[in-house]
Amino acid sequence: MADQKIFNVGIIGYGLSAKVFHIPFIAVTPTLRLHSILQRKPQPGVDSAPEDHPGIAHHTTLEAFLADTSLDVAVISTPPGTHFPFAHQALAAGKHVFVEKPFVPTAAEAEALVKQSREVGKLICVYQNRRWDSDFITVQKLLSGDADAPSIGRVVEFNTFFERYRPAAPTNWKGTLPMSQGGGVLYDLGSHLLDQAYVLFGLPGSVYAKLTAQREGVLVAAEPDSIVVTLYYPSHPRHPGLTVRASATVHSAETRQPRFWIRGTKGSYYKTGLDTQEPQLRGGMTVSDAQFGLEDETCAGRLVTVDGGNGDKMTERALPNITPPQTYARFYELFARALASGKEADVPVPATQAADVLRIIEAAKESAASGREVALS
Repeated sequence: MADQKIFNVGIIGYGLSAKVFHIPFIAVTPTLRLHSILQRKPQPGVDSAPEDHPGIAHHTTLEAFLADTSLDVAVISTPPGTHFPFAHQALAAGKHVFVEKPFVPTAAEAEALVKQSREVGKLICVYQNRRWDSDFITVQKLLSGDADAPSIGRVVEFNTFFERYRPAAPTNWKGTLPMSQGGGVLYDLGSHLLDQAYVLFGLPGSVYAKLTAQREGVLVAAEPDSIVVTLYYPSHPRHPGLTVRASATVHSAETRQPRFWIRGTKGSYYKTGLDTQEPQLRGGMTVSDAQFGLEDETCAGRLVTVDGGNGDKMTERALPNITPPQTYARFYELFARALASGKEADVPVPATQAADVLRIIEAAKESAASGREVALS
């Protein structure tokens, strides 16, 4: 450790994201140090970063936060409408940037930040943490074609869900911020679903989407709370003709919500329930706990494989998530390595990939508005 640089990390914003998804993982990453927090209005005895973390620097203005020359990395964990100006100012101040999802509201803004980061020689990473969900890593293994992984053949239909029963609208940015500023379900949950599809299959050939408002007393013309986005891959090199459907709704009354349903030429995979890390963190479990990231065996996915050429024999078995889980700690570990190398190619979720996902989101918005399938170049 003596010859390894320690990077000072500061966090802009002190909400759930900072407390649950960033500070615990900075603490367990050896080459990162929590250095400072920007909280505009600390509430002593209620919600106060200075009281929770007395041994570090605290600021109430962005200018003072960025003026600290000992700060190396700015983690932006504020509502998405602020991401572009904050990232722009942080890069201009010579800081590396780690931005919560959704990255920024538009692909054009993403491209502008990529250009700026290269000009100033600093890195941008986007916090797409669900690439390190255990169920998604299991799906990656299933579709990898590796000899030691079960095969479901060429994938013809990939269904990915983020379904919930939430009849009451959220009062934070997820329910109040318009889509034009990166708010709403398409940017909140859709960015996770579409990012995972992008990781697996790349950019689609075209997009068709329906965005609706399902909650009681909400006009359909209002900001949508539910989405169905269909991605078409007519010329995918491994899965030609593939269709991906990403769905997020607020009126799904299920005791076990669907997560993945993948159909292939030689089998299928069905999984319910969300990754355990977020509820564990919210419940107070520490990252170092031996059970962190582990899913109960009763939640294992269901794998069906075809043994006969005509489907005359099929075998069904449980397919548990891959263990040990990598967890979101792996994300921060890879980000720390990228900081050490200084290479954009080492960034675990580069801004260029986030820009591609934003192109899919923008195509979905255009499709929903026009009622037509939208081609992506």
